Formats: sequence, structure tokens, C-alpha cells
Amino acid sequence: MTEQSSTAAECTQMGALDDAHKNFEPFVGTFRAEVKMWMGPGEPFISTGAMTNTSDLGGRFLRQEYKGDKNDGPFPDFEGRGFWGYNTVTKKYEGFWIDTASTFMQHETGDLDASGKAWTMVGECTNPQTGQPMQKRSVITLQDNDHHSMAMYFPGPDGQEVKGMEINYTRAS
Repeated sequence: MTEQSSTAAECTQMGALDDAHKNFEPFVGTFRAEVKMWMGPGEPFISTGAMTNTSDLGGRFLRQEYKGDKNDGPFPDFEGRGFWGYNTVTKKYEGFWIDTASTFMQHETGDLDASGKAWTMVGECTNPQTGQPMQKRSVITLQDNDHHSMAMYFPGPDGQEVKGMEINYTRAS
């Protein structure tokens, strides 16, 4: 086998679907969302919206489109977009998110636990108070085909991890 045909075979395999891609199937559809966001001590800000997830590029990625319901809070016209996938080369799940609440791009990488129901994703984003990189951890939990949740954790003032966001999703269609 020539070096070029070996490289072509590796490239073809790199784009092949894996059983891990089937794990996105329960997330496909439109879900009503209740979002709790803690922006400091005290009670969270609560908002609602809808997340529409579609299978993209032949099932390789889950495309996410979020539209918040109008509210009187800090993000009255919130929208977000993301992609979630499984990288067959690194054997890791990867996520990417952008939204109208910031101008930075968020990337995460993680794993599915042994139960097959909870993904722990870790990444970095910009700390809005300091402008410096900040670690974050997201846990996505699949309860059943009609319900899932996402909790996001950040370092608190004392360096200990605190929950900054919680979203509960219920299938609408």
C-alpha cells in the first residue's frame, strides 16, 4: 500500500460514524427549557425558552439552536447556537457554544460515564470580570427520551467550584 492510499484510508475512517454518535438520538427534537442562573449569592434568575436540536452532517453532530422567551432579566432577547459531537480520533465528546450574552466562543471536551446517561464536559471560557481564562465544567444528564438537564459549574471567589447555571429540558415535539 502506498503512503498516499494509507493516508486516504485513515481520512475515510476519521469521518466514519461510531456507536457513540447514537447517543445523541434522544436529544433530537424541540425541548422547553427552564433556566436557573446564579450571578452571585442568593436566588437564581429564572428564564424559559426552547432548544431545537437536529442531527447534522449525517449524524456526526447535534446542532443546537436556543431561543429564550422574552423576559425582564439581563438577557431579554437571548439566543444561542451550538454543536455537540463525538471525535472518533480522540475518543472524546466535544462541544461548542456561542450566544447573545457574550462575544466569546466556548469549547468543551469530555466523556460519557459508565451508566451511558451522564456526560461530564470540561472547558475554558473568558471570565467576564477579569478577562482572564476561567475553567468550567458542565454535566449533561439524560433522564429519559423526553427529559434531560445540564448543570454548569465555575470557580467561586474562594476557588471552590459553584453551580452557575442549571437547565431542565422537557420534550415539546
